[in-house]
Amino acid sequence: MRALALVLGFLTIIFVSGAAQAASPVVVDLIVVDGAINPASADFINDSINRASADHAAALVIELDTPGGLLTSARTVVKSLLNSPVPVIVYVVPAGASAASAGTFITEAANLAAMAPGTTIGAAHPVEMGGDDVPGAMGQKLENFTASFAKTIARERGRNESWAEDAVRKSVAIGENEALKLHVIDIVAPDLDSLLQQASGRQVKLAGGQTVKLELADALVRRREMGLGDRLLSHLADPNLMYILMIAGLLGLYFEFAHPGVFLPGVLGAICLLLALASFDVIPINAAGLLLMILGVALLISEVFLTSYGVLGMGGVAAFVIGSFLLVDRSETNLGINGGIIWGAAVAMSAVILGVGYIAIAQRRGRAQTGREGLIGEIGVVREAIAPGAPGRMFVHGELWRAVSDVSIAAGARARVTAVHGLELVVSAER
Repeated sequence: MRALALVLGFLTIIFVSGAAQAASPVVVDLIVVDGAINPASADFINDSINRASADHAAALVIELDTPGGLLTSARTVVKSLLNSPVPVIVYVVPAGASAASAGTFITEAANLAAMAPGTTIGAAHPVEMGGDDVPGAMGQKLENFTASFAKTIARERGRNESWAEDAVRKSVAIGENEALKLHVIDIVAPDLDSLLQQASGRQVKLAGGQTVKLELADALVRRREMGLGDRLLSHLADPNLMYILMIAGLLGLYFEFAHPGVFLPGVLGAICLLLALASFDVIPINAAGLLLMILGVALLISEVFLTSYGVLGMGGVAAFVIGSFLLVDRSETNLGINGGIIWGAAVAMSAVILGVGYIAIAQRRGRAQTGREGLIGEIGVVREAIAPGAPGRMFVHGELWRAVSDVSIAAGARARVTAVHGLELVVSAER
């Protein structure tokens, strides 16, 4: 009887365990990357892959919409995708979205690449700081490396190597239907449910050569959000925001130095400048551009103190604008600072530095209005007659003062203060 009870108990455990496993739903992790590819988004994707693997998710879906980003970050993401222990589906969505430049490499590196109707992929040609082709041998090396990188990814995933090379060398960009026809992607899906339905039954190869058959129809979707720190870093990786923070920081500190004791502009300026410096860690900065901007600010400040008939001011504006256009190293990213923001910042910087500077200089050079120095030049009324060697009394600035003079001044006459010695005024007759 005891043996029978043990067998029945063992069978019950197996049955309950099998029923629980059968009842356990298929889970798919979902993340959204809808900005530039930078260190923050690269870390987010890598962490999401590791979390999906640890939580035994059936797949990780990355909804992608990016104008591009840093080539170094794109290489990091591609490495994570090619070595992922869990199937990864990159889905370019919604309509109007794109997987441009760095996004092209990421999409091609996924186990399954999908696009929604009305989306585009491509235009992955490397450019220099001004947005033009990188000239000379360096440009050829960069183009060859990037083209080889794109072809290697396509070959690894069994996709169109020729198109991947053209996306780099010729900046080719195509829509979802042409991408499907050319075998650049695997699926065109109008929504996530359709994507999971079409992905079901397909076999994908994971790192190490393991082949997995996807069963994702009616899967439970579990959304993963980017952490607060990664979101902040992602925003700071925007060249336009970095530029605005830097300009705001410089103006705030300049205003504080021009008007000491105001405090608020200095505090806000210091915070903005430190945030801009944090952006320098994730955005490739060209040293020549940064030095030109600093030179431009220095020349604008010099215009306030030196008489150059506008030469220093115009030189400062020119150096500032040129440095702004060169600030972001475009050989590492296809992102740059908007031209309208640069021209607006140049006008604002010039107006504030020159305007505040001239006001501050005028105030410092003007006659004192308070204290002993403020009495000099004031005109008062003599209350007691003043004679050489015989001090009198004079009413000035709402106060009655002891006054002396080298000439006689009758009571009731007007006199001008020429000097202040302690509590005694030296005056002269006012005609």
